[in-house]
Amino acid sequence: AKYLAQIILVGAQVVGRAFMRALRQEFAASRAAADARGRSERPQSAAASRIIGISLQEAQQILNVSSLNPEEIQKNYDHLFKVNDKSVGGSFYLQSKVVRAKERLDEELRIQAKDEKEKGWKAET
Repeated sequence: AKYLAQIILVGAQVVGRAFMRALRQEFAASRAAADARGRSERPQSAAASRIIGISLQEAQQILNVSSLNPEEIQKNYDHLFKVNDKSVGGSFYLQSKVVRAKERLDEELRIQAKDEKEKGWKAET
């Protein structure tokens, strides 16, 4: 009984250490990915990604758009929203992802418009 208890104790310690090591590695990888994502985007765009919870690239993939064309975004949004409507057998989860993607792209369009306005203002002075 004494040896069995020691084996169980040692086994639990080994599993605990392995779990903590894996947790630290995952945390480090997550931090590195967040840092890389933050460096690749402008500060306003990175902030919008954090607030909305979806990156610009992911939003473009969800709505199947390659450029920030408002008409194309709206067309794809309308289609995907209707297709995923729960009343026609769609998925509420997918519909909510479509809405979040549209919000993220709309925010990016607003940021770009603001940047262009500021550039025009600076050019005049």
